[in-house]
Amino acid sequence: MPNRLADSTSPYLVAHSDNPVDWYPWGDEAFEEARRRDVPIFLSVGYSACHWCHVMAHESFENPHVAAILNEYFVNIKVDREELPAVDALYMQATQAMTGHGGWPMSVWLDHDRAPWYAGTYFPATPSHGSPSFVQLLSGLHDAWTNDRERVEESARRIVDRLTQMADWDRNATWNRDNVQESLSDAVATLADQFDVVNGGYGSAPKFPPSLALQFLLDYDGYCRVNNLDRDPRVMAMVSNTCERMARGGLYDQLAGGFARYCVDDTWTVPHFEKMLYDNALLLNVFTMWFTHTSDPLAKRVVEETVEWLFREMTTREGGFAAALDADSLDERTGELREGAFYAWSRADFDQVLGEDAEWAAELFAVTETGSFEHGLSVLRRDRETNDVNRLTRVIDRLQVARAKRPAPARDDKVVAAWNAMTISALVRAGMVFDRPEWIQAAVTAADLLVAVHLSADDKLPTRVVRVSRDGQPGIHAPGVLEDQALVAKAFIDLAQVTGEQSWSDLAGLLLDDIVSHFESENSLSDNADDVEPVTHAISVRAVDPSDNVTPSGWSSALDAALSYAALTGETQWRDWAEKFFDPLLTLVPTHPRFTGFGASVLTRWLDGPREVAVAAESNSEMVKLSYRATAPGVVIAWSNESPLLANRDRRDGLDTAYVCRGHVCDAPTTSLEQLRASLGVVL
Repeated sequence: MPNRLADSTSPYLVAHSDNPVDWYPWGDEAFEEARRRDVPIFLSVGYSACHWCHVMAHESFENPHVAAILNEYFVNIKVDREELPAVDALYMQATQAMTGHGGWPMSVWLDHDRAPWYAGTYFPATPSHGSPSFVQLLSGLHDAWTNDRERVEESARRIVDRLTQMADWDRNATWNRDNVQESLSDAVATLADQFDVVNGGYGSAPKFPPSLALQFLLDYDGYCRVNNLDRDPRVMAMVSNTCERMARGGLYDQLAGGFARYCVDDTWTVPHFEKMLYDNALLLNVFTMWFTHTSDPLAKRVVEETVEWLFREMTTREGGFAAALDADSLDERTGELREGAFYAWSRADFDQVLGEDAEWAAELFAVTETGSFEHGLSVLRRDRETNDVNRLTRVIDRLQVARAKRPAPARDDKVVAAWNAMTISALVRAGMVFDRPEWIQAAVTAADLLVAVHLSADDKLPTRVVRVSRDGQPGIHAPGVLEDQALVAKAFIDLAQVTGEQSWSDLAGLLLDDIVSHFESENSLSDNADDVEPVTHAISVRAVDPSDNVTPSGWSSALDAALSYAALTGETQWRDWAEKFFDPLLTLVPTHPRFTGFGASVLTRWLDGPREVAVAAESNSEMVKLSYRATAPGVVIAWSNESPLLANRDRRDGLDTAYVCRGHVCDAPTTSLEQLRASLGVVL
């Protein structure tokens, strides 16, 4: 009989609805039941594309014996980390504090006040490498709760104190433009010192795409270019090396486009095969920016293929974008679920599918008899281009047809507000750079969904977005966190610039007002609003974190949206508001740029701008199109008469005319494309 998860908006939770474990969703009901029975809470956090989440589910949560122990000794809560990031973030901090590491699946045991007292990640079904089995652990924790409650309570007190201290960020009270410039220069130097000059990127295995650091480097190079400063040659070398290695390696799907989450090696050869919407939104933006800086045809190909993949495989019926594709799929060779079964190829597969083209294609895509993956299978790479375009097209078409016959990975089709917002912004930029209006229309359609389904879905929170929806139904249980509010506001600002419709800017203003009213806390920004139930009352402070995770921090995203809104509307008080929150970024950016890349980008844009570009012309004007290819990072663009930036600004001598202002100082109006190109750092 299905448990309480059957009607969830999360496909991950629905997948656990037939477990013999008596799961509860996150909420008061579970804690009231735990208090009534005087048992602790077992909190299990994961997500749909997490391979080891599926392993632990199969080994333990689908096992009737293990489930019986869980049901007898605990009240069990299952959480999708992508739906409830505030819950995930708090207990991940606890897990890291207790164990020194974190990850998913995350397993945390809580008292009745929601305070954590024991935590870990994956626990095996049988004893392994000196670690107890999950059943042994459950028995030990039950014994501790029953017979040594004082020690349990002391453990909870210690970790709550630790989490309270971690939320207190240092402040650097004095800064100016010179300090910001120095901070960014130091960040570039730090990234250069940490760069993998052989393989591109940063760190060793597992290697993740450094999307936000790359965006910062591109913004910084654009800032130096347009301001006639010495350009550090290391900057574009790091960007081009990393982008090319990622695009030619196994991280990128060489047949259908789109990037995997990360690679298990340091050479970008073998990915962990899940595809996440947020990674592809961020990388779509990076590759578009890389193209505006270099005109590299590889960047153009990757952008076009990735957009096609988004439209083909990730678009929901309602016009939004789904959260993820799973890493695992059914391997017809073995009848089992395996990582990469959908994507990997044997040399014999190539012979069967491609015939006389097999040898040529195997050399091009690095498919060998021994394989680069496991079981003699290879992950497709493409280390070089080929002039035989017709043959390449024929090969890819045949491989795609053959792959389409394989069981496909499962799709997590919930719509996450923040991730859709990043996709909207990336599509707007790419659509303008590559003159693809259909991409912009897709962005508008997704934004319409956010307005119709996510915004004001909860009557009690009329200017708040809910974080998730599925099949057009909003997840009222998951109010938006700071990144949702801020990134959606920025997406609306981007749409206002490209469509010329003031209504998008007005909606962004409502979201920003909500941030000021409910996410500002003692001169800091909180990830969680003050008008929703906190994760736990046991911790007295609201979560505050200006550093990035896999997505831009809510802190930096809010500053980015506020600065753009100020420049586009002329409401300069938003620039003043954003500047109040620079302090922790200036502390973190020079030494930790890999984890504050978006904050570094925001500071770069602030230093360059606002660079306001008002074009008295129609939307299809060459001046408007040229403006969207700017490498100057602080640019906002207006061409519609609805925009405040066009007030009292007309075409000169019957010609399209650009008005460029920076820092409250305006250049003379120009009708010259070349002059506009120079003032915006346009390379294309």
